[in-house]
Amino acid sequence: MVSLFKKLFTKKINIQAPVTGKVIPLSSVPDEVFSTKVMGDGFAIKPTENKLYSPISGTVLSVFPTKHAITFNTDDGIQVLLHLGIDTVELKGAPFNILVHEGENISAGDEIGTMDIDQIIKAGKSTEIIIVITDMKKLKDIDRTSYTNVSHGDKIGALNLN
Repeated sequence: MVSLFKKLFTKKINIQAPVTGKVIPLSSVPDEVFSTKVMGDGFAIKPTENKLYSPISGTVLSVFPTKHAITFNTDDGIQVLLHLGIDTVELKGAPFNILVHEGENISAGDEIGTMDIDQIIKAGKSTEIIIVITDMKKLKDIDRTSYTNVSHGDKIGALNLN
Protein backbone atom coordinates (compact mmCIF):
# COMPACT_ATOMS: atom_id res chain seq x y z
CA MET A 1 0.00 0.00 0.00
CA VAL A 2 2.81 2.41 0.90
CA SER A 3 4.66 1.74 -2.39
CA LEU A 4 1.43 2.28 -4.36
CA PHE A 5 0.91 5.59 -2.54
CA LYS A 6 4.49 6.68 -3.32
CA LYS A 7 4.09 5.69 -6.96
CA LEU A 8 0.86 7.65 -7.31
CA PHE A 9 2.35 10.78 -5.79
CA THR A 10 5.87 10.78 -7.23
CA LYS A 11 6.49 14.15 -8.88
CA LYS A 12 7.14 13.72 -12.62
CA ILE A 13 8.48 16.06 -15.26
CA ASN A 14 7.45 15.04 -18.76
CA ILE A 15 10.06 15.25 -21.51
CA GLN A 16 8.80 16.10 -24.99
CA ALA A 17 10.50 15.38 -28.29
CA PRO A 18 12.31 18.60 -29.28
CA VAL A 19 12.22 17.57 -32.93
CA THR A 20 10.51 15.12 -35.27
CA GLY A 21 12.62 12.02 -35.79
CA LYS A 22 13.49 8.61 -34.36
CA VAL A 23 14.19 8.10 -30.65
CA ILE A 24 17.38 6.07 -30.24
CA PRO A 25 19.13 4.71 -27.15
CA LEU A 26 21.61 7.17 -25.64
CA SER A 27 24.15 4.34 -25.81
CA SER A 28 23.89 4.51 -29.64
CA VAL A 29 25.08 8.14 -29.84
CA PRO A 30 28.51 8.26 -31.56
CA ASP A 31 30.14 10.27 -28.76
CA GLU A 32 31.44 8.56 -25.61
CA VAL A 33 30.63 11.54 -23.38
CA PHE A 34 26.95 10.96 -24.11
CA SER A 35 26.83 7.21 -24.84
CA THR A 36 28.56 6.33 -21.56
CA LYS A 37 26.43 8.87 -19.66
CA VAL A 38 29.42 10.80 -18.31
CA MET A 39 27.35 14.02 -18.40
CA GLY A 40 24.16 12.33 -17.21
CA ASP A 41 21.35 10.16 -18.48
CA GLY A 42 18.73 11.13 -21.01
CA PHE A 43 17.40 10.70 -24.50
CA ALA A 44 18.57 10.97 -28.10
CA ILE A 45 16.70 11.59 -31.33
CA LYS A 46 17.90 11.29 -34.92
CA PRO A 47 16.08 14.30 -36.44
CA THR A 48 14.18 14.38 -39.71
CA GLU A 49 13.23 18.06 -39.59
CA ASN A 50 15.05 21.32 -38.90
CA LYS A 51 12.70 23.04 -36.41
CA LEU A 52 13.57 22.74 -32.71
CA TYR A 53 11.21 22.90 -29.74
CA SER A 54 11.74 22.99 -26.00
CA PRO A 55 11.64 19.54 -24.38
CA ILE A 56 10.63 20.98 -20.98
CA SER A 57 9.07 24.00 -19.28
CA GLY A 58 11.38 26.25 -17.30
CA THR A 59 14.06 28.87 -17.81
CA VAL A 60 16.84 29.10 -20.39
CA LEU A 61 20.09 29.06 -18.38
CA SER A 62 22.44 29.50 -21.33
CA VAL A 63 22.83 29.34 -25.07
CA PHE A 64 26.38 28.37 -25.98
CA PRO A 65 28.15 30.96 -28.18
CA THR A 66 28.43 28.32 -30.94
CA LYS A 67 24.65 27.74 -30.63
CA HIS A 68 25.11 23.94 -30.59
CA ALA A 69 23.82 23.57 -27.02
CA ILE A 70 21.20 25.11 -24.75
CA THR A 71 20.79 24.51 -21.03
CA PHE A 72 17.48 24.77 -19.23
CA ASN A 73 16.39 24.70 -15.61
CA THR A 74 12.97 23.16 -14.97
CA ASP A 75 10.57 24.78 -12.53
CA ASP A 76 11.61 22.00 -10.09
CA GLY A 77 15.32 22.88 -10.36
CA ILE A 78 16.43 20.07 -12.69
CA GLN A 79 19.10 21.11 -15.20
CA VAL A 80 18.65 19.81 -18.73
CA LEU A 81 21.14 20.10 -21.59
CA LEU A 82 19.91 20.08 -25.18
CA HIS A 83 22.90 19.25 -27.39
CA LEU A 84 22.46 19.66 -31.15
CA GLY A 85 24.53 17.18 -33.14
CA ILE A 86 27.93 15.64 -32.48
CA ASP A 87 31.07 17.76 -32.85
CA THR A 88 28.92 20.58 -34.23
CA VAL A 89 30.76 23.01 -31.93
CA GLU A 90 33.38 22.96 -34.72
CA LEU A 91 30.83 24.56 -37.10
CA LYS A 92 30.91 27.79 -35.05
CA GLY A 93 27.15 28.28 -35.05
CA ALA A 94 26.67 28.24 -38.83
CA PRO A 95 23.89 25.62 -39.03
CA PHE A 96 21.90 27.00 -36.07
CA ASN A 97 19.37 29.77 -35.58
CA ILE A 98 18.46 29.90 -31.90
CA LEU A 99 15.46 32.05 -30.96
CA VAL A 100 15.68 31.91 -27.14
CA HIS A 101 17.95 33.85 -24.79
CA GLU A 102 19.42 33.37 -21.33
CA GLY A 103 16.88 34.06 -18.59
CA GLU A 104 13.86 33.55 -20.86
CA ASN A 105 10.94 31.51 -19.50
CA ILE A 106 9.74 28.84 -21.89
CA SER A 107 7.08 26.16 -22.02
CA ALA A 108 7.50 22.62 -23.27
CA GLY A 109 6.77 22.67 -26.99
CA ASP A 110 7.75 26.31 -27.59
CA GLU A 111 9.74 26.77 -30.81
CA ILE A 112 13.33 27.55 -29.83
CA GLY A 113 15.13 27.60 -33.19
CA THR A 114 16.32 25.62 -36.17
CA MET A 115 19.28 23.50 -37.18
CA ASP A 116 20.21 22.87 -40.81
CA ILE A 117 20.48 19.09 -40.92
CA ASP A 118 21.81 19.07 -44.51
CA GLN A 119 24.58 21.53 -43.63
CA ILE A 120 25.60 19.40 -40.64
CA ILE A 121 25.71 16.23 -42.76
CA LYS A 122 27.70 17.99 -45.52
CA ALA A 123 30.22 19.03 -42.86
CA GLY A 124 30.66 15.35 -41.95
CA LYS A 125 29.02 15.67 -38.54
CA SER A 126 26.33 13.55 -36.90
CA THR A 127 22.88 15.09 -36.36
CA GLU A 128 21.67 13.37 -33.17
CA ILE A 129 19.91 15.67 -30.73
CA ILE A 130 20.68 14.74 -27.16
CA ILE A 131 18.67 15.64 -24.06
CA VAL A 132 20.77 15.08 -20.94
CA ILE A 133 19.75 15.52 -17.30
CA THR A 134 22.99 16.83 -15.83
CA ASP A 135 22.07 16.53 -12.14
CA MET A 136 20.89 12.94 -11.83
CA LYS A 137 21.11 12.91 -8.02
CA LYS A 138 17.83 14.86 -7.92
CA LEU A 139 16.06 12.05 -9.78
CA LYS A 140 14.69 8.75 -8.58
CA ASP A 141 14.71 7.39 -12.15
CA ILE A 142 13.70 8.07 -15.75
CA ASP A 143 10.72 6.56 -17.55
CA ARG A 144 11.21 6.10 -21.29
CA THR A 145 8.88 5.47 -24.17
CA SER A 146 9.80 2.75 -26.61
CA TYR A 147 12.32 3.67 -29.30
CA THR A 148 10.16 4.80 -32.16
CA ASN A 149 9.46 7.59 -34.61
CA VAL A 150 8.10 10.70 -32.90
CA SER A 151 6.77 14.11 -33.83
CA HIS A 152 7.96 17.17 -31.97
CA GLY A 153 5.92 17.57 -28.80
CA ASP A 154 5.33 13.83 -28.31
CA LYS A 155 6.12 12.60 -24.81
CA ILE A 156 9.35 10.58 -24.93
CA GLY A 157 9.69 10.03 -21.22
CA ALA A 158 9.39 11.42 -17.72
CA LEU A 159 11.77 12.33 -14.93
CA ASN A 160 10.74 10.92 -11.56
CA LEU A 161 11.95 13.25 -8.83
CA ASN A 162 13.27 12.09 -5.44
